[in-house]
Amino acid sequence: MNILAIETSCDDTCVAVLKVGNCKLKILSNIVSSQVKIHAKYGGVYPTLAKREHQKNLPLVLKRALNKAKGPKVDLVAVTVGPGLDPCLWTGVNFAKDLAQKSDLSIIPVNHIEAHILANFINEQRTTNNEQLFPAICLVVSGGHTQLILMRGYGKYKILGETRDDAAGECFDKIARILGLGYPGGPLIAAEAAKLKTKNYQLKIKLPRPMIYQRNYDFSFSGLKTAVLYNFKSQSEKIRKSKKYIQAISAEAQQAIIDVLIKKTVRAAKDYKAKTIILGGGVAANDELRKQLMSNVKCQMSNVKFLVPPKKFCTDNGAMVAVTAYSHWFWGKEKKPKSVEANANLRLE
Repeated sequence: MNILAIETSCDDTCVAVLKVGNCKLKILSNIVSSQVKIHAKYGGVYPTLAKREHQKNLPLVLKRALNKAKGPKVDLVAVTVGPGLDPCLWTGVNFAKDLAQKSDLSIIPVNHIEAHILANFINEQRTTNNEQLFPAICLVVSGGHTQLILMRGYGKYKILGETRDDAAGECFDKIARILGLGYPGGPLIAAEAAKLKTKNYQLKIKLPRPMIYQRNYDFSFSGLKTAVLYNFKSQSEKIRKSKKYIQAISAEAQQAIIDVLIKKTVRAAKDYKAKTIILGGGVAANDELRKQLMSNVKCQMSNVKFLVPPKKFCTDNGAMVAVTAYSHWFWGKEKKPKSVEANANLRLE
């Protein structure tokens, strides 16, 4: 069976083809057309502009994906239906429905958050019967979402906590804008932080770790962004423009976010006696988060598995939608095209 998957929840136009045989998964193609350069000058994604780009790119990306997969017969269509930007989601959904109707195929609606979680299973050694991984605590961190989710099995989710304001990725973007680094903020802040070699830099910066000691699983990053702004404004113009200052405050801001994410995740894993900690989402591509979370799991919970996707599957892509669709197909959840609709505020529970 071959699954054609479409992802347009934000500013990446993605199409993938996944081959399934004997519960083994093989990605035949996974094409991503990024709009980062288009939106960079605005410091964020403009939904109507992103929608127009999706409309233009989808036929081209589909053709590239099918050509790379060597034109297989498609047996099932999958598409992200939410959460995300409403105009972008509907562009992908309508395109997928049109394809499914023309070819008389069933369609599987996919939750974007679940897809980020199941990106960890784009590995032919892991199948939908891998129950020894559960219960699992899933940390999903992206530009629009920061959530801790209890996963009791495939399709069995409970949101334990989430951000009350800015998501981690959104916080990175806003801090980068304050520092004049550009967009997207996460990779740029990580790059500046990596340049800071001097441990005892004379301009010591200490930023807050919001909600880190609260006994819930929620997050809040808007205060951290404000703290960066105040610190930045309190410096002289000479210091603001210095490389060392930008590197130091980038490193401290990144570490503040990582500290909160790790503390809450490990606490949840202990409280729910998790067998696995799963990391997913665009921010999961951050080297320090990956390294430090893995280290904490090994030190504090040596019997707990730690899963994180390869970086190319952390950011939005069609392959994660395809593997999620396979899981839904396995449990008989495919639908007729007419019944599939986008939902920008879709919840995983």
